[in-house]
Amino acid sequence: MKRILLIAFFIVGAFATQAQELKWYTDVKEAITVSNKEQKPMLLFFTGSDWCGWCIRLQNEVLKTPEFKKWAADNVVLVELDYPRAVPQTPELKNQNNELQQAFGIQGFPTVFFTSAQTKDGKVNFTGLGRTGYVAGGPSAWLTVADGIVHPKKS
Repeated sequence: MKRILLIAFFIVGAFATQAQELKWYTDVKEAITVSNKEQKPMLLFFTGSDWCGWCIRLQNEVLKTPEFKKWAADNVVLVELDYPRAVPQTPELKNQNNELQQAFGIQGFPTVFFTSAQTKDGKVNFTGLGRTGYVAGGPSAWLTVADGIVHPKKS
């Protein structure tokens, strides 16, 4: 009987863990569609996932935490724009990411850009909301900055 309860507990735990995983889009067009449908801005995470120490630190200290996952699920559509050195990417993905790096004027990693986008006549128009990078102080400090960008206080 104990064995059955233990197995049931692990199965339920596995489903709960899966439910907390966030969807990170790599296709910006798909993310724009979801963003407009859900009426949430996009969080564009410009990263060098396999070489950028600050990017890896931001991932571990903030983006993989339960606090961030809860906030992100309620507030943004997540987009990862990766510029790896050792991990192969398709030419289409490289091209998309390079175009977005130029469009947003990204000069260093990590950069997190908050934006909304509208597609009209096949052209995408981005509306920038703000940007940040690594913020010392863990998830609460980073989320305070992000929340101020996504939900600015009106005076």
